[in-house]
Amino acid sequence: MLDLQYLSILMEVQRLGSLTAAAERLNVTQSALSHMVRKLEERHGVKLWTKNGRGLRFTQAGEYLLALAERVLPQIEHAERTLVEFAEGRRGALRVGMECHPCQRWLTRLTSHYLSSWPDVDFDVRTAFRFDGVAALLGYEIDLLVTPDPIALPDIVFEPVIDYELMLVVHEHHPLAAREFALPHDLLTEELITVPVSKERLDIYTRFLVPAHCRPKFHRTAEQVDLMLQLVAAGRGVAVLPDWLVIEEGATMPIRTVRLGQAGIHKSIHLGVRRGEEGIAYIAGFLALARQFDVKVGGEIGQ
Repeated sequence: MLDLQYLSILMEVQRLGSLTAAAERLNVTQSALSHMVRKLEERHGVKLWTKNGRGLRFTQAGEYLLALAERVLPQIEHAERTLVEFAEGRRGALRVGMECHPCQRWLTRLTSHYLSSWPDVDFDVRTAFRFDGVAALLGYEIDLLVTPDPIALPDIVFEPVIDYELMLVVHEHHPLAAREFALPHDLLTEELITVPVSKERLDIYTRFLVPAHCRPKFHRTAEQVDLMLQLVAAGRGVAVLPDWLVIEEGATMPIRTVRLGQAGIHKSIHLGVRRGEEGIAYIAGFLALARQFDVKVGGEIGQ
């Protein structure tokens, strides 16, 4: 097998123009360098260069190996730098799983900052609505989970990054619009619009309606927040969304927000990573950026 050291010798001889200068650059004696070149020539039965006055002239075999060196050595150097970046956590792949449907817009804005700060990290987002996000994290299908429902597990670290309150969104002329808070029985005659998540994972059911043995008259889902708010603005139902999202997206719409119960339903969005990986630089960088990203002031990085 051709040793990369021989390619380095050819590159330095060509660049510096002499064996003496190349030997000094490679920190070996000229005789040792000449011996190495002769061994290569003898092994393959070729000459790599000939004397040309005070200089050297590469043979066709030498020119071939020199061209190979010019292609291969920069790639090897790049590979070595890349391995260092992997070791230091500055390069890798971050696959983010989403279990927070309304947070997609927040994540999209956050992503632009992250990509500019970590240009060598491959970034991908996977919606977790059709699979168990925690299982995907433990199974190495994703590297970071965005969820409003953290589970205490020894192998996962969850960190809260967004605090919010779930609000009932109604038309401005709806009877509930003048109320400070709504009660479960107020929704018995309503068409309730939620994100497309099973009822077992919807707080409006698990923390508000079910404990009071209440159900809405109708229940429908919508994937787009804009559509949910437009339906409410058109008097087609009532919706449940995070307070910051309604403030941001519905500012010009004829809608109002009403607290769910006197105490309200307060939540936090958590970022989950496998225990021990929270210190990887590009994962720690995402967590740090998320802590600064204030959804209640237009999604800008805090100072």
